[in-house]
Amino acid sequence: MRMYNRGSELRSSGREMTSILRSPQALQLTLALIKPDAVAHPLILEAVHQQILSNKFLIVRMRELLWRKEDCQKFYQEHEGCKLESLDSDPGRFFYQRLVEFMASGPIRAYILAHKDAIQLWRTVMGPTRVFRARHVAPDSIRGSFGLTDTRNTTHGSDSVVSASREIAAFFPDFSEQRWYEEEEPQLRCGPVRYNPEGGIHFAAGTGGPGPT
Repeated sequence: MRMYNRGSELRSSGREMTSILRSPQALQLTLALIKPDAVAHPLILEAVHQQILSNKFLIVRMRELLWRKEDCQKFYQEHEGCKLESLDSDPGRFFYQRLVEFMASGPIRAYILAHKDAIQLWRTVMGPTRVFRARHVAPDSIRGSFGLTDTRNTTHGSDSVVSASREIAAFFPDFSEQRWYEEEEPQLRCGPVRYNPEGGIHFAAGTGGPGPT
């Protein structure tokens, strides 16, 4: 009788996951947010969505939500604090508070995007954080086209693999990155892939949609 060894299975699964992540062909995940200023305007929201599709991103998951102020504070303290001016200074405190108030002011749309170079590509498509700079050096970028101020700059994107994992977990707590890489990523990478306009996501043809999160 063959004994079931759960520990051995987990170690094997971990090795497979590591192998997939190290593969140069593996799809990379990133978090993308469309901020309240864009969600409030259907034409801008649709234009940003079309930018995602036209740049060949695969939309793995998508949801719209109202962000609680407490969650917004935690997100920016943990993930963005190093980029903001010091919170000990008046300008830094003012900018942080303004950002939190704005991001909790209305609905936002969150995506998990996949591409071979998802993080850098999405940041390029967004354009520079500062809208004035975006309008001059990347006028066709999302921020160059639709950004209003450095706070109301339409979109957010992860800046590294580590922050992408943290940020995806913050917005999609039921999503298992490891399970996705084991079950969905190979099918999406090898194709064929279909897009469901009603759900706004891509899925491997023949599967009927994404697997359980």
